[in-house]
Amino acid sequence: MTLVPSFTAWLQPMALWMTEPSFMTFRMLLTGWVFAGRRTVTGMIQAAGMVGQKHHSAFHRFFAEAPWSLDRLGLTLFDLLMPWLEKTICLALDDTLARKCGRKTFGVGMHHDPLLSSRKTAVMNWGHSWVILGVLVQFPFRGDRWFCLPVLFRLYLNKDAAVRARRVYRTRPELAVEMLRILCEHGRLRRFHVVADSAYGGRSVLQQLPVNCDLTSRLHLDARLYDPPPERKPGTNGRPRQRGPRLPTPRQMLAGRCRQATLQLYGRRDRVRLADQAARWHCAAQRSLRIVAVEPLSGGRPVQAFYSTDHAATAEQVLGSYAHRWAIEQTFQEAKSHLGFEQPQGWTRRAVERTAPTAMLLYGLVIAWFADVGHRSWKAPERPWYRSKRGPAFVDMLVTLRRESLRKEVSHTGLAGPGSRKLRQTLLRVTALAA
Repeated sequence: MTLVPSFTAWLQPMALWMTEPSFMTFRMLLTGWVFAGRRTVTGMIQAAGMVGQKHHSAFHRFFAEAPWSLDRLGLTLFDLLMPWLEKTICLALDDTLARKCGRKTFGVGMHHDPLLSSRKTAVMNWGHSWVILGVLVQFPFRGDRWFCLPVLFRLYLNKDAAVRARRVYRTRPELAVEMLRILCEHGRLRRFHVVADSAYGGRSVLQQLPVNCDLTSRLHLDARLYDPPPERKPGTNGRPRQRGPRLPTPRQMLAGRCRQATLQLYGRRDRVRLADQAARWHCAAQRSLRIVAVEPLSGGRPVQAFYSTDHAATAEQVLGSYAHRWAIEQTFQEAKSHLGFEQPQGWTRRAVERTAPTAMLLYGLVIAWFADVGHRSWKAPERPWYRSKRGPAFVDMLVTLRRESLRKEVSHTGLAGPGSRKLRQTLLRVTALAA
């Protein structure tokens, strides 16, 4: 089994960072990843039809020992996305839990499980916590939706796991800053804008942002805000002031004079009350921020506050930028449901740090292939009972890749003689259903 040539062409630039045998193994594994039911390494070998053609240990060694860099592959995917990126490149930053079992697997620990937790009860689960940085792209074939294509990954080790692995403990924000610096240095001539929730919106990230990167995040409703410090008069002794006069908190901003607006966010139209101002946050007194407080008048959402380091942005632009963050949540759900992000069973450090992120790279490659050529082969299924579908979702893109690959295999079958045409048509129908 092989993937359609238009897809393997997207893999070719990644061959620069691998040996030729490793790249061939990489292609076989991705082929199995696309067709496998369960995404373990042995499951991929079976789905790719490679059983008996190459020893299974060679596929395991590709993740555990082969000399290739996951960061290099992610940056290569980022470069391939350049034709669709705007002048300012939007990024999304978040973490997700991959549930695991067993105590001998590298890096496992107890982490917060957002899917099982509620506002009243926090649930912990055993597994890997991944901090992921993705590129937000709006493709022409689906102009009503933003896609998040992951490019850089870091495995977070809690304090117990760091002790077991004999590593220095690093927080999630520290890992996030490391990835931002790598990507912003790689695209040093471009401007970046990252959106993240409040876990990555504090001092540890805000004060360490690269110079060519802005940040939009959540803000506490009682955050202490200030004006810039007054100019220092000549001859004045003592330490210079770090902050100016105190300004109203976001909660107090909403208690004053506000304006009403209608926003189209998260696929809904909601009426809100808005208040915004330029201010400096207490924990980052050197940066001027655009502070936005919003009180929904419809939709049932709570009162919230946001900030952006792009202090020239309007309140609507700040809220719109933060709403794009939802794309990374969709990426996590689709990569787990359709590509088995949680299923690989590597134990060693390098196997763990490489195998699961490869599923996220494949997620981005499938979407990029579909945006390039795959959308021409997609036809919306006729479902009179389902009229609200606006365009292809990721599962449609994956099915299209499978179908086109199977169609190529059938087309190259040497069928001849009476009935061959009808037999080929029957095979194509069967493969379409099998995809």
